[in-house]
Amino acid sequence: MKPGKELLFCALGGSGEIGMNVNLYGCDGKWLMVDLGMTFSGNEYPGVDLVFADLDFIEERRDDLLGIVLTHAHEDHIGAVPYFAEELDVPLYATPFTARLVAAKLEEAGIADSVELIVVDDLETFELGPFAMRYVPLAHSIAEGNALLIETPYGRIFHTGDWKLDDAPQVGTPTTAKELSAIGEEGVLALVCDSTNVFNPEASGSEGEVLEGLLAEVAKHRGRRVLVTTFASNVARLQTLGEVAKATNRTLCVAGRSLDRIIDVAQASGYLKDFPATVDFDTAMSLPRGGVMIVATGGQGEPRAALARIANNSHQLKLEEGDVVLFSSRQIPGNEIAIGRIQNQLADDGIRLVTDRQSPIHVSGHPGRPELEALYAWIKPDILVPVHGEIRHMREQAALGIASGIPKAVFQKNGDLVRLAPGAPGKFGEVRAGRLVLDGTEIVPANGESIVHRRRLAFNGLVSVAFDRGGAVEIRASGLPLEDDLEDFIEAASDDVAAAIERSRRADFAALMEAVRVATRRAATHWTGKRPQVHVLCLDEAE
Repeated sequence: MKPGKELLFCALGGSGEIGMNVNLYGCDGKWLMVDLGMTFSGNEYPGVDLVFADLDFIEERRDDLLGIVLTHAHEDHIGAVPYFAEELDVPLYATPFTARLVAAKLEEAGIADSVELIVVDDLETFELGPFAMRYVPLAHSIAEGNALLIETPYGRIFHTGDWKLDDAPQVGTPTTAKELSAIGEEGVLALVCDSTNVFNPEASGSEGEVLEGLLAEVAKHRGRRVLVTTFASNVARLQTLGEVAKATNRTLCVAGRSLDRIIDVAQASGYLKDFPATVDFDTAMSLPRGGVMIVATGGQGEPRAALARIANNSHQLKLEEGDVVLFSSRQIPGNEIAIGRIQNQLADDGIRLVTDRQSPIHVSGHPGRPELEALYAWIKPDILVPVHGEIRHMREQAALGIASGIPKAVFQKNGDLVRLAPGAPGKFGEVRAGRLVLDGTEIVPANGESIVHRRRLAFNGLVSVAFDRGGAVEIRASGLPLEDDLEDFIEAASDDVAAAIERSRRADFAALMEAVRVATRRAATHWTGKRPQVHVLCLDEAE
């Protein structure tokens, strides 16, 4: 469809899950995309690391797509850019820090020369067709977190991106309450708002409070080596850790390529100006234990990250009994088992663990209920559109908005077409929205044949059977619980298959193959209770 004389909203990702944010605005025949993110795979997609929103709807309308505006540089907002930007073939817009990280991704993908990346400096207004917009700085757990104020012929949109309120953000200068109130006084049709922490009854807290908490915690551990793990992208936290290292007379060592990259980009963008010089691993290990602080990636349990390798003693950096690991980050839902595995490894070696449940060493980058209510009062929107959350988060924010006096709240999820103006706001249709996965080097449907087949293999195993019409049968099994009975199973299954071949001698080839498959699966189910995938090869046909 082509938008008419109206203002539309449609999320292709990020409304129904936390991550994978892709939002579309439609107006006067044109579309604008805000963010192009991805999420990380879970157990439901075996062998897959990255998951993307299905962009089929906008790919079919890319002639009407004006550009992609990126709110900030977290992977769930920019991670899909190197995989889809060239095909969409529209300019990307970003502030300097975000643009540097995106440029590195485009360079790594080999498409930097074919994708136009426009750096928006000084928060100036820029126009794309019927949309005029400017960035509005808000605090978040990364440098240059921004909302977007989007002007259209049908009203103004305040698209928050990811945000929080912070009186002491350490990095950057967020827009003040007075400035946000001024935006509200000029009129805002719709507030499209982050829902992540809507169930949190308290404000998320300040990075300044984390500075105090980390200073106090590190000071407790004199004479011990301290390792702090945090999100690499959290430039404010890196600034804080630099201050802590200096205040506690510890030399800083950084472990993790993503940390190195973020520090380089941050300093090139004017941040971390006073960040202390770091030392290499050998130097760090030669220093007195109480004279070093390590900052490492891997707080989410990533098996190849620095912390996991330190925990299993396969890294140059070593921890000893009595040393301390501070988890200055929250657990992302789904990572609990992986994090617990590493924490248990560390604890087994006598290493003390400290999380934000024990000490104020982390705050969220998303707004709790008091912050949401404050923003509602400043912006005074006519309509609230919750995004960036699971269904329960968005439903709760819609209810909170109505209870706070916002006249209308529109609940929507991925694929819903919402008309914001003219007329009463609400959903009026649906478009295709789903998931794609990066499987090896190929982008394929998340529930396509290859993934479904792999999932079945993971749950039920595989039996391969080769036969000829003379009755010769060879069977192999993989992934079945037959450690002690494999030979007996193969013997029994071979007899069953031979009997099926004999019964089907006069059947056509397809019927013969199906008879062999069914006999093999029945035998496997009888022996194991499993219903494995069965691969059948007729040697006569192969010849």
